[in-house]
Amino acid sequence: MSKHRRKLTSEDILNLEVFSDPQFTPDGQAFTYVSTTINDKKDYQSQLFYQSLNDNNAIPWTFDNDKNTHLRFSPDGKRAVFQSTRSGLPQLWLINTDGGEAQQLTTFKHGATNPTWTKDGQFILFSALLENDDDIHNQQEMTKEEKQKIKSAKQEHPLVVNRLKYKSDAKGFHDNKKTQIIRMNIQDGSVTQLTQADTDYAFQDISPDGKTVLIAANLNDEADQELSNDLYLLDIATQKMNKLTTKNGSYQQASFSPDGSKIACFGHDFAYKGATLTELYIFDCQSLEQTCLSTNWNFQLGDAMIGDTRLGTSETGPTWNQDGSTIFFIATREGATELHQIELTANHQVLYSDDNHVFGFTYDVVNDQLILGISTPTDPCNFYLLNEDLSLSQLTNGNKTVKDQIAFEKPETLWIKTEDNVEIQGWLIRPYHFTEGKKYPMILEIHGGPHAMYGQTFFFELQLLAAQGYVVLYTNPRGSHGYDQHFVDACRMDYGGGDYHDVMQAVNHAVQMYSFIDKDRLGVTGGSYGGFMTNWIVGHTNCFKAAVTQRSISNWLSFYGVSDIGYFFTEWEHGLNLLDDPSKLWEISPLKYAADVETPLLILHGENDYRCPIEQGEQLFITLKHLKKEVEFVRFPEANHELSRSGKPNMRIERLNHICRWFEKYV
Repeated sequence: MSKHRRKLTSEDILNLEVFSDPQFTPDGQAFTYVSTTINDKKDYQSQLFYQSLNDNNAIPWTFDNDKNTHLRFSPDGKRAVFQSTRSGLPQLWLINTDGGEAQQLTTFKHGATNPTWTKDGQFILFSALLENDDDIHNQQEMTKEEKQKIKSAKQEHPLVVNRLKYKSDAKGFHDNKKTQIIRMNIQDGSVTQLTQADTDYAFQDISPDGKTVLIAANLNDEADQELSNDLYLLDIATQKMNKLTTKNGSYQQASFSPDGSKIACFGHDFAYKGATLTELYIFDCQSLEQTCLSTNWNFQLGDAMIGDTRLGTSETGPTWNQDGSTIFFIATREGATELHQIELTANHQVLYSDDNHVFGFTYDVVNDQLILGISTPTDPCNFYLLNEDLSLSQLTNGNKTVKDQIAFEKPETLWIKTEDNVEIQGWLIRPYHFTEGKKYPMILEIHGGPHAMYGQTFFFELQLLAAQGYVVLYTNPRGSHGYDQHFVDACRMDYGGGDYHDVMQAVNHAVQMYSFIDKDRLGVTGGSYGGFMTNWIVGHTNCFKAAVTQRSISNWLSFYGVSDIGYFFTEWEHGLNLLDDPSKLWEISPLKYAADVETPLLILHGENDYRCPIEQGEQLFITLKHLKKEVEFVRFPEANHELSRSGKPNMRIERLNHICRWFEKYV
């Protein structure tokens, strides 16, 4: 750490630039990407940038305060389509790559998203929210006044609910709109609706000949009771839909091989419910035969890294190479994500691994090269060209001013062996301006999921606590991704058991290993599952001076019925539903142990959190307050479960300030 750099503050989150979605140009000589920043504390803005591989000058292609994302080049590279909110909702826009103003392509009432070109450049396929009786040939985006009128009209009538899946944290209360796949003729602007049924369709890919659309959906009669989804091949000419998958499972990120003869996808069969490791499948488009390429692997495919500054989406695979012999993908292992490749002959190779976070990549089919998006604990994001010798050449210099001015601390990796011989990985960050011989308080951070992973990525909250003078400890207890199937499954049916002992033994290990940690000044915090564990900890030990529980679970009995996932998550994680054995759910509910809580507890919760609804925080607060415990409740207006990651910027800052305030007061 450079001594001349100042310490981080909560307001510095306003100055971060977050990169995502790298895309090679069709000739492979340049690439584009999305840069997301915060606009005046109120909202986010995303701009499109173009950069040649021959220089480091990124050229902005958009300049407004809107969200411009998902740029995709036409096959000849002369045009590009992207989605933008400049008209109000996300709509599709077309731009000539040699310059000029963008032309609006769609004015759909509820927006249009995720455009993809056919290989001949004649059509664009995209997704749009539609009601059953919507006419796609007569679509106009609503004005602000029209939207307000509809909103007011809804408030005059009760909401009639007749489905199990009637709400979600991302969307709020569901309505009759469904995501459909639309095809647009780029020459005359005419549109054709390719899907019709009363369900949501997730576009996956279009075949190289442009005749078949690859779609993910659940078309079963019991779809409202299921979490599975299948892959379908839709023949555009005949409208015939052929089911590709045969097993009950979840399949996604599917793509055609360059010759259209095969399909690669991620998926799994729920063998371990939500703890099931993802597999890599190949389907033969003629015989529909399914092959699993990852049978002997024991790690998670895709990106399972948790952070609080990852805005925007990026490709994680599976992605075919130019001749269809090899597939590229990201893998999650031991606190890092890596770039792998697998040949159809099953020859598997790690192309890039350097103990950091590969959050996305793009592949150039012309020159057979790759650009990686990488984040480290001290660098939010940058893009790199992967050279033939598998070394990296840095292409961008994102957040240079921030990194020049502010000190970010590099974590130390720990491995802790528990009493039952389970190895737990963790990290420790030393405080800003660390001085040998001085004692420091320590904060334990616990991630959500529980099937997710802490690791070597940029994490603003962790860096902020280190800047405030705390040692920061964070771990991957049993149940975390990045390890083998047994480990990821190990916390199910045992919440508050082995996982609790893992984090507590990690604390004891750190205190014994590092003499600069003041064992009498410890704090703990976590969100979602980490909030549950924080609640559990303060009900079972008094070793922490203060705790901050975020978007937490306190009562599994009520969680079953109020959470958007409660009705299945309870069975997945605990092995029973509410009526099977309510006493067992009460035994593992932190609320039961409220009378034993002596640790000052700050409860942070979003008002619109449907994943871990605010009544979970409210029950805990009222119970502790009634017991005259030291507790405080902070409710964030209009915030859902994603408050810490993509919530309103001013609310994210407020949240960070409350965390720092509580620990400063009590630790």
